Amino acid sequence: MINEYSKYSYAILGAGRSGVGIAKFLHNRGIKVFLSESNSEEKIEKEFLELLRNKNIEFETGKHSDKIFDYDIIVKSPGIPMWNELILQLKNAGKKVIGELELSYLFCKCPVIAVTGTNGKTTTVNLIGEIFTNAGFDTKVCGNVGLAFSEILDDINENSIVILETSSYQLYDTELFKPKVSVFLNFTEDHLYWHKTMDNYFDAKMKITGNQDIKDLFIYNYDDEFIKNNLYKYQILAMKSAFTLSNGLDDESLLTGCYLNSGFICYFDNSKNENSKIIKKDQLQIKGHHNIANSMAAILTAKRFNIEDEIIKETLKNFKGVEHRIEFIREINGVKIYNDSKATNPDSTLVALKSFPGKIILIMGGMKMNVNFEIIKMEILDKVKKIIAIGESKQDIFNFFEHLVPVELAFDLNEAIYYSLNSCRSGDIILFSPSYKSFDMFKDFEHRGNEFKKLINAIN
Repeated sequence: MINEYSKYSYAILGAGRSGVGIAKFLHNRGIKVFLSESNSEEKIEKEFLELLRNKNIEFETGKHSDKIFDYDIIVKSPGIPMWNELILQLKNAGKKVIGELELSYLFCKCPVIAVTGTNGKTTTVNLIGEIFTNAGFDTKVCGNVGLAFSEILDDINENSIVILETSSYQLYDTELFKPKVSVFLNFTEDHLYWHKTMDNYFDAKMKITGNQDIKDLFIYNYDDEFIKNNLYKYQILAMKSAFTLSNGLDDESLLTGCYLNSGFICYFDNSKNENSKIIKKDQLQIKGHHNIANSMAAILTAKRFNIEDEIIKETLKNFKGVEHRIEFIREINGVKIYNDSKATNPDSTLVALKSFPGKIILIMGGMKMNVNFEIIKMEILDKVKKIIAIGESKQDIFNFFEHLVPVELAFDLNEAIYYSLNSCRSGDIILFSPSYKSFDMFKDFEHRGNEFKKLINAIN
């Protein structure tokens, strides 16, 4: 497979992390590569431009010229939809169009564990990575978080393990991608401007198991009705495993699974007559029902590789979560402040709201887009004392919530923090959980979260 894909030439569309990463990887192997970016140089990360120039990788900016048609295979940025006019022209010209995830897999030498879902992916891949590292594996966490898949290919061998966060955009572009273990955490409405329908969105997610066979494992959320009720539409050849927050799984076809019983996270393997208590849910550092589910997914993945219960338990007890996801920043005059910048949709904000008992000052807002406020309406009514709205969407937030809870409009994040601190008292919580994407005011959710933390930590 590797030799076959080394003989082609590649045009890369997009000078983001994944595009530059795969261009560098191919170039280092003497493979003909050309990178094309529609944005001007000013909008490209300086480090990426320097890398391209230092490596003498041929590239263009400010356009996609006809030169890309001279290459055998097109590797597109995951953000470019397949219905994009240029992509349609390339396909009509008979060009093969794939994504960086697919091509990186074709050059990967070791087993891949892939995680997808609308929410919780980053926490789960990092938790799985911690468990495998503590068990002595040469572990690489990458994909739609941190490093791109292509950036770690030079650092792996046959004994490594890749823990890969996969988005629906990335999975849509796959054809041969075949992880050893695939995890489907949950599924709620998102990205419909890209996928158009929920069915299309679900189809893209389900490609994570599409090529798996009986030697592989597919793990899914038994409590997610959409997932459970739609699996029958797909030919799943992999072994199936599931997790639930109830006290058992009633599907006899499941050989392995996780469930809750008397406050313990339990694991069973019917093929080995194994049924064990892994850890008390109250011993988890990461809080919230969603993180119990994420922990179960990690346990099922680890058990597939025969990692000992004690290693799993100790990792779960010590894992503190990931940056920008319900991340505790500091306490000021008895007010605890949390950064949840990764909440780019209402479902993520709902998860954050459910993690606290109440007395919340909620800072939310971002890039203007269609958002279903009904998802968080009741939780806001129950727990939120006041909303501070920011960004392009702040007027939409005000119009929907003004008759339900107090809403204050802020010019920017700094002003939102000022209003929040003036609106709370000791025992309250300030939660920055935007429910929107960040691109109106920030480069990405990480940039947004880092700015929030910098402003909070600068307060005397």
